[in-house]
Amino acid sequence: MRTLLLFFLLLPVFALSQHTLSVTVYNVPSSQGKVSVAMYDSASSFLKFDEVAKSGSASAKEGMTVLTLEDVPEGEYAIALFHDKNGNDVLDTNWLGIPKEKVAFSKAKMRTFGPPKYEDCTFEVTSDGKISVYF
Repeated sequence: MRTLLLFFLLLPVFALSQHTLSVTVYNVPSSQGKVSVAMYDSASSFLKFDEVAKSGSASAKEGMTVLTLEDVPEGEYAIALFHDKNGNDVLDTNWLGIPKEKVAFSKAKMRTFGPPKYEDCTFEVTSDGKISVYF
């Protein structure tokens, strides 16, 4: 009886597992500014600044920068990141909306006419993990 009670008391803890995701960004062009990451959990929210599931940033390190996202629930996600060279917390674009700062995505690259789709960038989080992204 105690075992059964303990199981039901701990079930919510296991069902709502939170994980740590380490994001290693390669080919960072310089140590100026920071690298900012946004994590999305649906196609409808993808690349919308007000619908980010998780976000973070780290000081840019030329060549490779590592960011850590904590308390990530299990699920499907896509990552978009940019090198915020001037540190203004904004992806700077030209008058056409084309980014002036380097951008990258999990599992996909910029297309000729715009960013990749959410489905092209998705990956699963089922435990603590690592993902690599290349500028």
